[in-house]
Amino acid sequence: MSLRIERRLSIPGWLPVAVPVGSVILVLTGHDPVATDRRLLERGFFASGAISGTLVTATPLLLTALAAAAAFRMQVWNIGAEGQLYLGAVGASGAGIALHALPGPLIIAAMVVAGILAGAAWGAIPGILRAAFRTNEIITSLMLNYVAGLFITYLIYDSHSYWRDLSTFTARVFPQGKYLADAASWPRFDLLGMMIPFGFLLGILAAALVWLTATATRFGFEMRVIGDSPNAARYAGMRVRRRIVTVMAMAGGLAGLGGASEVGDFRHVLDPRGIQQAGFGYAGIVVAALARLNPFAVIVVAVLLGGLANAGYSLQGPDFPAGLVGTLQGLILFFALGGEMLVRYRIRWRGPQTAAPAPAPVAVAEAGS
Repeated sequence: MSLRIERRLSIPGWLPVAVPVGSVILVLTGHDPVATDRRLLERGFFASGAISGTLVTATPLLLTALAAAAAFRMQVWNIGAEGQLYLGAVGASGAGIALHALPGPLIIAAMVVAGILAGAAWGAIPGILRAAFRTNEIITSLMLNYVAGLFITYLIYDSHSYWRDLSTFTARVFPQGKYLADAASWPRFDLLGMMIPFGFLLGILAAALVWLTATATRFGFEMRVIGDSPNAARYAGMRVRRRIVTVMAMAGGLAGLGGASEVGDFRHVLDPRGIQQAGFGYAGIVVAALARLNPFAVIVVAVLLGGLANAGYSLQGPDFPAGLVGTLQGLILFFALGGEMLVRYRIRWRGPQTAAPAPAPVAVAEAGS
C-alpha cells in the first residue's frame, strides 16, 4: 500500500470554504470549542475597541505579508521580512530623532522614506547574492534576520549609539532608546468608531501598488515570465538578474515600511526586545500563503490574523493561560494551511499491486531447407 499526493485538475466549489472552516472547528483546546470561537470573534472584532486593537496588530502583518507575496510571485523566496522590518524601524526612528525640530508632516514623510530605503537596502543583499553568485536566497535572507536582530540589540544595549538615550542616569543604567517627539507620532483616523492607524492606510495603498505593478506593467509581466521559466525569460532578452535584485529590494522596502509603522504608529521608540518578540516578519509569510499571494486578499487575512492575535491577548487569564492561547493560535494556523494544501492537492491510497504474469514463451519454428 502506498500514499500519493496528486494535484487536483479541478477544485470543487465548496472545498475552499469547507476545508478552512472545518479545520478551525476541529481545534481541541480542552475548553468548549464553540464558546472559545465565540470569545475569539467577540474580543477580536465585535467588543468595544476590539477592531482598533486588531488593526494595530494587522498593520505590520499586512506589510510583511506584502513583502513575502511580492517576491514569491516571481519564485524568489524572501524569508527575510523580519530583518528588513528591523532595519526599517532603525531607519525610521533615526530620521524621527534627527528631524525632531521640523513640522510633523515632514518628519512623518522622512520616516516613511527612511524606513523604505533601509528595508530595501537590507533586502537587496540576498538579491545581489542570488543574482551574482547563485546563492540560495532562502538561507541568506533567513540568516540576515539574525544579523539584523543582533544589530538593533547592539544599538540599544551594547553601545552608546545615536539611537540610545543617555540623557539621564536611569537611562544609562537601564538601556533604552530615545523616544520620538510628539510631532513624529503618526496620525490615526476615526471611522465609525474605529481608530485606523496611518500605517494601515499605507499598507492598503501598498497592496494596490503591488497589484498594479504585477498586473498592469511591463515589470509585472516580466515577473510572471521569470517565475514561470527563467530560461525562457533569458531567451526573450529579459534581465533576470536585475529583476531579482529589484524585486528583493521592493520586498525589503515593504517590510521596512512595516518597521517604520511599528515606530511611528505604536512604539515611538526603537525597542529591540518588543519588536523581536512580536515576530511579524515570520507571521507575514503565513499571511501571504493563506492569501495565495493576492495583495488584496493579504489585507483581509492580515485583519483576520490580527484579530486572532488581539483576541488571544484578551483571552489570557486564570482559566486560559498564555501557553494555551499560543497553542490555540498555532493550531488554527496549522489547520488553515493544511486545508489550503488539500484545496490544491488530493491524497490517494493505492493498494499493493500484483505482479503481471510473465508472457508465455513463443516457439520459434525452424524453416526447413
